[in-house]
Parts: sequence; C-alpha cells; structure tokens
Amino acid sequence: MPDRISDISTSELEQCFHDSDTQIIDVRPVEAYNGWKLKGEKRGGHIEGARSLPAKWSDYIDWIEIVRNKDILPSQKIVIYGYDNQTAEKVAMRFKKAGYPNIVVYRDFLTNWVNNDRLPMQYLSRYRHLVSAEWLKELSDTGKAAEYNNTRFVICHAHYRNPADYDAGHIPGSVSVDTNTLESPETWNRRSPQELKNTLESLGIDKDTTVILYGRFSFPDNDDPFPGSSAGHLGSIRAAAIMLYAGVEDVRILNGGLQSWTDSGFEVIKEPQIPHSVENFGTEIPAHPEYFIDTSEAEAYLASSDKNLVSVRSWPEYIGEVSGYNYIEKKGRIPGSVFGNCGSDAYHMENYRNLDHTMREFHETEKIWKAIGVTPDKYNAFYCGTGWRGSEAFMNAWLMGWPNVSVYDGGWFEWSNLGKPFETGIPKNQ
Repeated sequence: MPDRISDISTSELEQCFHDSDTQIIDVRPVEAYNGWKLKGEKRGGHIEGARSLPAKWSDYIDWIEIVRNKDILPSQKIVIYGYDNQTAEKVAMRFKKAGYPNIVVYRDFLTNWVNNDRLPMQYLSRYRHLVSAEWLKELSDTGKAAEYNNTRFVICHAHYRNPADYDAGHIPGSVSVDTNTLESPETWNRRSPQELKNTLESLGIDKDTTVILYGRFSFPDNDDPFPGSSAGHLGSIRAAAIMLYAGVEDVRILNGGLQSWTDSGFEVIKEPQIPHSVENFGTEIPAHPEYFIDTSEAEAYLASSDKNLVSVRSWPEYIGEVSGYNYIEKKGRIPGSVFGNCGSDAYHMENYRNLDHTMREFHETEKIWKAIGVTPDKYNAFYCGTGWRGSEAFMNAWLMGWPNVSVYDGGWFEWSNLGKPFETGIPKNQ
C-alpha cells in the first residue's frame, strides 16, 4: 500500500538513535515526555535524544512551522513513537504529506524500550512540579493523584491587581491570589518575610501545603496603565518562585495555565472559594534565601567568571530602544549581562513556551542557554524589568534541577533607579 508507514525495530533504533541524520519524535503529551508515567510504565520520560512534538499539535494550522523551528528536516530519517501506534501513524502521515520522505514508526516503546533498563531514557529532573490539567482534576475531585503524598493542597488562581480575572471564571476550588500580596507595587521586589508570612497564612498555606498555581493567558495591551493585568499565567510563575523562596516545599505549576484546563474540556466556575487560613507558616521565611539576589550580589555576579547575570528581556529592551514598561523611563541594559531573550516584549515569554503555553521542551532551552554560556556548572541569576520573566526562566532552570539558580529581584527597574552604569546599542560580542 502506498500510504503504509514502515516500522523500525528496537535493535534498529539502537543502531541509529545517536545518528545526527536521525530524528526521534515523541508524540505523547508533554507531561509524559517530561517524566510522568501516564500509562503506569516502568520508567518515565523519553527515549534519549527524542524531541517532543505532541500529537495534538498536528491539528494546529501552523504545525509545520513548529516542526521547522525544531530543526526537524526533510533530509532526516524521522522515527515516531507514542503510547499507541494509531496516534503515531497519524502524525507520521502528517509528516509524509508535508514532504518528509523517510518516516518510520517505532511500535515497541511501551512493550520493550521502557522495560529494558539498558536502553537510555531522559526526563525533566523536577517533572512532578509541572502538572497537567488531568492531574489537577483528579486531585481536586478525589484528593488523590499520582506523585502526591499529602493531605492538604491549595489551588491558586494568580492575577495582578485584577480580581475580575478570577471572577470571570476559575478552576473549581481555587483561591484568588493577587501578586501584589507577594511583591511590592512600589519596588516590584518580593515583600518582606513578615508580609509573605501573613499572605501565605491567610491563603491557608504553610510550608507543608502542596500549592498548585496557574493563571489566565491573554494579550496584554501596552497602552493599558497596567498591562500585566492580562499576564496572569506569567504572574503565577512569579508567585511560584516567591513561594519556593519563602519555604513552601511542594510548589507545582499547572503546565499551560488555565488554557490547559479549558483545552481539556473541564469547567470553570464563578463562585469564589474563601481561603481557610492557617495559624503558622511553620518555618522561618525565607527558607531558601539563595533563590533571590539583590543589587550588590548582582554586581558580584558581573565580576565573577563562574557566574552569569542573564537578561530575560526582549531584544529592543536589551539594546535600549525601549524600556519595556510605561512606568520605567530609562532604557538600556546592565553592562556584562548575558542576553537570555524572552520573546517579543515585557509581557510575553514565547521563547520559553510552546504554542499552547506549556513550557518549552527543556532540551531546547538548555541548548539555547549553552550557546550563550549559561550552563548548570555556573551560578546563574535571571532578571528582567521587574522580576516576572526572570522568575519564569529561573523556574525552567529549577525544574531542570540546576543547583545554583536565582532571580535578581530588582532587575532593570531597580538598577536604573539606582543610577548604576548601563549600556545601549548592539554589544560588540553579539
């Protein structure tokens, strides 16, 4: 039959999976790729070197652009595998129709590869902290879920000074969290230990509570006095970083935010959930002061050969064409900072996310960082204008298990207000 897709055996795959002319594609959900055992398999994660291209993306109009952006080329041999062969074949046919001539399906992933400890697999180090909508639904409905060994959890719908965002529709059982209760609207830095303690206790959160955070993605209007009001999921990741700093031991993020919940067909409600406060957070705040640095430490990073201060800003911000914010006057960058490219502007993180707002394949992020000298053997502090984008980059590194990562909390806002040295224009080394 002309449309039949050929198979590849385990032994054949072993012989070619390190070949640069072979590209292995994992079409399972990103959670499975990251490490979740969605089918109860012996080992979680993906075949070493495989790329993540979930089958649901094949229905996107711009699917071929995603493929090309991942440097998956028609000249390569494409090996596709998933949880079931029907899904793998569907994606294989999409490749074939797009002009990829050399496509095979590996059908023995569940029956052979994951059951053989000799065959290499990889996974996201802290995959448990990046959860799916299905996982959260099960936890919400039953109080139980995979990789959850607790009796108390709080679901947080994050927003920035925008309670109407919560009122418009939220995940059942979630409480409203204004990021202003975790960071100061005057400095945009994390609030004091006592203020964080008061906020977390009022939300019913102590150090032993499992906290799941999410927000709504929309399209911020830079002409709005408060554009960040529309960047709720970015705000939720900022809140996650601050909670880790404070000492919450089990912080989790709904991968893709509210969009993932609604994409899964789950309902949102408008009835508010009133938090049940706790008496004591249970440990001194901050329990992890190393997760945040301030300006003096940022200066020390710039002077050290084994440290990076990484600017998670857009290119126009980095070269000083714009400040990025309607309330920041000065334009430019911190001299010696490394360009970590967030995406288009101060309220978007396209370069760290997939089109469905889930976190980008961690191997891709690691490869981009390696090219600019940001590696796990160094101390890496991420910053942006006010801490949100820097926090998302930090969370990417933290999820990968990097040992020495932090957020430079003051960022460009504090640095420029202190009158510190700055640069504009394209750096000579770019």
